[in-house]
Amino acid sequence: MDVVTGPGNVFVATAKRLVKGVVGIDSEAGTTEIAILADATAQPGLVAADLISQAEHDPKAASVLVTDSDALAGAVRVELDRQAAATKHSVRVREALSGPQSGVVLVDDLEQGIAACNAYAAEHLEIMTADAAGVAGRIRSAGAIFVGDYSPVSLGDYCAGSNHVLPTSGTATFSSGLNVTTFLRAIQVVNYTRAALEEVSGHIVSLSGAEDLPAHGEAVTARFAGGS
Repeated sequence: MDVVTGPGNVFVATAKRLVKGVVGIDSEAGTTEIAILADATAQPGLVAADLISQAEHDPKAASVLVTDSDALAGAVRVELDRQAAATKHSVRVREALSGPQSGVVLVDDLEQGIAACNAYAAEHLEIMTADAAGVAGRIRSAGAIFVGDYSPVSLGDYCAGSNHVLPTSGTATFSSGLNVTTFLRAIQVVNYTRAALEEVSGHIVSLSGAEDLPAHGEAVTARFAGGS
């Protein structure tokens, strides 16, 4: 076995950490998280339902609303109370929603909201704004982006085909979800001619001298000793 991949709980993440370096792994994914970027056009009931859907996973799941609308934030709080009370895993959901990892981020405008989302780099990011597709095109850091009212995270979980193994805890700023490249290796092949090596040989000698590794440069100049 060369690569271990797949989602899981803290025990799966611990197992991956133990074998990391012996075999490849996709990531040490943390607890699930959702961020929703929403403006005054969003439907509070849908925003609340999607925040709850991720809070259902784990008491430490993160559910974050980023909005420039005070009115929407207030309406979503009302919906969260109503819907959380009615859902099966109400205790778990309420614990997740009330934890320090969850909350509402009020921003001045959509520009600031986009910046906040790029900084947070959520595992799952929903866009519920006017011109949601245009806004989604400006997101640079997220595991997966769900655009508009009819693309909830649950769609990605079960049906849409997007991968379920996604970067968490801000690692979307430098990594991607599980994809075909996870199973590929790039091998670099260097093949210079005599003339091509001679053309750059001076640079190699200079750099190897600067690093006090002269044998590196000598390995190049040896190829041209005596003009052979």
